[in-house]
Amino acid sequence: MDVYDVIKIADSFEGGVRRTSFQTCPVVCSQQIDIETEGDVIRRIQYTQGCHGNTQGVAKLCAGMKVADVIGRLEGIDCKGRGTSCPDQLARALRQL
Repeated sequence: MDVYDVIKIADSFEGGVRRTSFQTCPVVCSQQIDIETEGDVIRRIQYTQGCHGNTQGVAKLCAGMKVADVIGRLEGIDCKGRGTSCPDQLARALRQL
């Protein structure tokens, strides 16, 4: 396990929709990411804490996209030399799905 990895804290499946929650690593501003997927498509993302405008923007841009495409776009994004970022934390969470 990497120091920047997210931790899965909830995972449920109902009516074809998977709802998963992840605790983010302590170096980013967000504390949690809640993700809804249907198959390999993201339905909804919600961040707890973080830079409100940025996390809302990331969440809305990713809605309707395939999980693999979002991982490809967001993985490795760094915030202020921290080694990760809120978008990178989302990519790490999606890798665990």
